[in-house]
Amino acid sequence: MAASMVRQCIQSSLPRQVTEIVWREQNINHALQILSMLHIQHQYYHVTMPLFKRRHVEESQKDELIFDNNVLSNFSYKQSKKKSLSIVETWNNMTVQELANSAKRDVEDILDALYFESRNSTYTKNNGHLIHKVVQRLGAKSKLVSKCIKKVDIEDKDIIRRPLPDSSELVKRHPVVTIMGHVDHGKTTLLDALRHTSVAQSEFGGITQCIGAFNVTLDSGERVTFLDTPGHAAFTSMRYRGAYVTDIVVLVVAADDGVKEQTLQSIKMAKNANVPIIVAINKIDKPDIDIEKIQNELANYGVVVEKLGGEVQCIKLSALKGTNLQELTEAIVVQAELMDLKGDPTGLVEGVAIECSNQIYRGNLVTALIQRGTLKKGCLLVFISILFFQIVSGLASAKVRSIFNDSGHSILEAKPSDAVQITGWKELPNVGDEILEVENNKVLQDVLKFREKKRDEILAKEHKAAADERLQEHLIEYRKLLEVKRTFGREKLKELKLKLQEEKRKPKIVDSISKINIIIKGDVAGSVEALLDIFDTYKYDTICRLNIVHYGIGPVTNSDIELADTFEAIIYGFNVNAIKTIKEMADARGVSLRFYNVVYKLIDNIKEEIHNVLPEVDTEEIIGSEAKVLQKFEINEKNKKVSVAGCRCVKGVLLKSEMYRVIRGNETIFTGKLVSMRHLKNEMSSIEANLECGLRFEDPKVSLQSGDTIICFKLNREKQKLDWDPGF
Repeated sequence: MAASMVRQCIQSSLPRQVTEIVWREQNINHALQILSMLHIQHQYYHVTMPLFKRRHVEESQKDELIFDNNVLSNFSYKQSKKKSLSIVETWNNMTVQELANSAKRDVEDILDALYFESRNSTYTKNNGHLIHKVVQRLGAKSKLVSKCIKKVDIEDKDIIRRPLPDSSELVKRHPVVTIMGHVDHGKTTLLDALRHTSVAQSEFGGITQCIGAFNVTLDSGERVTFLDTPGHAAFTSMRYRGAYVTDIVVLVVAADDGVKEQTLQSIKMAKNANVPIIVAINKIDKPDIDIEKIQNELANYGVVVEKLGGEVQCIKLSALKGTNLQELTEAIVVQAELMDLKGDPTGLVEGVAIECSNQIYRGNLVTALIQRGTLKKGCLLVFISILFFQIVSGLASAKVRSIFNDSGHSILEAKPSDAVQITGWKELPNVGDEILEVENNKVLQDVLKFREKKRDEILAKEHKAAADERLQEHLIEYRKLLEVKRTFGREKLKELKLKLQEEKRKPKIVDSISKINIIIKGDVAGSVEALLDIFDTYKYDTICRLNIVHYGIGPVTNSDIELADTFEAIIYGFNVNAIKTIKEMADARGVSLRFYNVVYKLIDNIKEEIHNVLPEVDTEEIIGSEAKVLQKFEINEKNKKVSVAGCRCVKGVLLKSEMYRVIRGNETIFTGKLVSMRHLKNEMSSIEANLECGLRFEDPKVSLQSGDTIICFKLNREKQKLDWDPGF
């Protein structure tokens, strides 16, 4: 009975248990499916290694990549979106306060970070690794640099001109007079007549090519300092300096030539410098002269003489015959009296460098005009340049060893308005620079050190700018390579680097542009300056480059020969020469030495040298032959149809061997040669005017029409020419 009761109980509870089991299994299976899906998604997004992912390359980049500079330049660097950390500069033996200042944080923050890293309450040992960890703890990057020394402002120890003197200290001084005018108008001859010398006869080419300074005592006993400026167009800078350092300008105009280009330039310079003008009409002994015409021409340019109601004195003279020279000297003295010229002979010397040269037995020599103070032996001098309206201090200095007058005689001192030659220069200044005296050697050394510091700062800025530019170029190249690596992988990057290395190994293409390398040596700085100004007018570097390898003052030296040998340059000497050993050295090395005493002859030789190295070019010579197309024909030749132009020669003679140009309207549709020229059925070498002919060109695709013009011309090979105008 018990067994039957158990059996009945099991049968009644079994369906309910089975139902619960099935329901439980269904829930478990559903949960497992969800977990399985989550697991699959988790594997897809997080388990796959980056190296096994597919690279998504654009369709245009799926083709085979050919690496060259053009392809590389197409890759642009994508800026990283990572958050950039601030950079903290650190250095050896750094204190906590210095680290706080560099990181721009409180000292307490530094100490807290230091405690977390070192676990000590004291900081006694300087550990670079510990400093690096502290900076990381602060959330920044460390950059090891040299210790920043606090910059101390150095006192400005340069010198400038002294303040204007008190009127009670001024004394009367003699005038400085500049002779200006056009070339070959008799300026130097006039000065010779006033000085009783014959400088004009010794000048090369009959023209003045350097600025001269002379202290002259007139027959009346008055002293005058004359500056003789060149009238040639090449020496504009010399005339400019002469106008700006003078008290009076004597404008020389030739009676037989009138107002010329350099005359007008001299008038403009004198007016800009606010200097009074005295007109000297020279060569009145010449026949067929018209002085009134010259005076009227001058009036048109703002120089109105007294005869025409103006205030400008006008003297008619003949420098060669000595006529009316006394009137000119009296006019200069009167003008000086009206100006009431005074100077300060006390205190430190101030002056201006008129000319600089290097002489064999004297060394560096500077011709200077004293403007203030009294120059004596032993004075310490420095100079200041004014370049583009900015004061530029140089390193040239001198302890005056000797002083010479214009005759070459040694003198003891020079006062205001005196023009003298000074020796003792360690380095030559530039012409036109201001010369200033310093109190003692200590002040001189302080000035030079200060100027060296300024020069080094300028050089450092220039070098830094160049280095930054090169760094930017490197970064651009690096970023392009990095983009290639990210896009195509390491193998393609290696392939690209190999190809770039091969490109670098290839020989560079030789520059096909012709070039002339020259070295200039002159007798004085003004002459070299004038030549450089002429070379600045050369604007044909795309055809032939004119390279100035070196220029300097003085005779040709060994270093000039070595430099010319290195650069295959021609050495031009202007009013200088070379000793025998230098000439032998130049001959042994194949260096060309060329010496000239006249500026335009030197320039002409350079023009000829440029012409010799220029390549030949094709030039067209129109021979005056012309034909008109009457009709276009097509004939069979070797089973091919070819076009033939039926023409009539309307001008000249058509030659089969020359070049032809087909013109339709204003457009040239063909330029080339003929294949065939026929009259009737006969092959001809020429066709005369008014005859009809058939012309077939070398290009079978030329489409001719009735009315087209055919011009015959000759093609010649000639040397290329340059239209270089140096201004004279």
